[in-house]
Amino acid sequence: MDYIRSIEDLERHYGPPAPASLLKVADRITPAYHAWIMRARFCILSTVGPDGVDASPRGDDAAVVRIQNEQTLLLPDWHGNNRIDSLRNIVTDGRASLMFVVAGAQNVIRVNGRANLTVDASLLASFERQGKQPRSVIELRISEIYFQCARAIMRARLWLDGDQSQDLPSMGDILSELARGEIDGPAYDREWPERARTTMW
Repeated sequence: MDYIRSIEDLERHYGPPAPASLLKVADRITPAYHAWIMRARFCILSTVGPDGVDASPRGDDAAVVRIQNEQTLLLPDWHGNNRIDSLRNIVTDGRASLMFVVAGAQNVIRVNGRANLTVDASLLASFERQGKQPRSVIELRISEIYFQCARAIMRARLWLDGDQSQDLPSMGDILSELARGEIDGPAYDREWPERARTTMW
């Protein structure tokens, strides 16, 4: 394999960036970026820590984050499986990125910065939903925000080809396979919808 081992070789191989790819970067939430972020109900949280990197999907039934000010986003951490991989990384490192996806749009919005984890009681209470509060809130201080090239979503025809999930192995199938049959996969799949309904927030 012919590997690239230096930044100089990498830049020589790809050439200079397109001017628009540099002009699109802001160090705060502009009005246009504000509109995109508030429309997004789904994002991917990426973090890095001593055990490696992590990317975690986050979603809500309205805006997935709260804009506290033009350089700060707040992301509530709702009920999950308690692996807390992303949260471990935030506590030990702090570098984080959010990629906002809006259904039907070809571009995504990327926010890079440093994250902190807070359990401030008044802040948790401000996110209360259906009598429940998030376990913590991720505060992201923005260093840069920009839109990413649309070609990836265009190539994937992400919003054009309908449901592509038919006949995929279920999560119960995966668990049963990895546990060598010690987990009842069909039972897991049957019980999951109700478990999700009662622990959504």
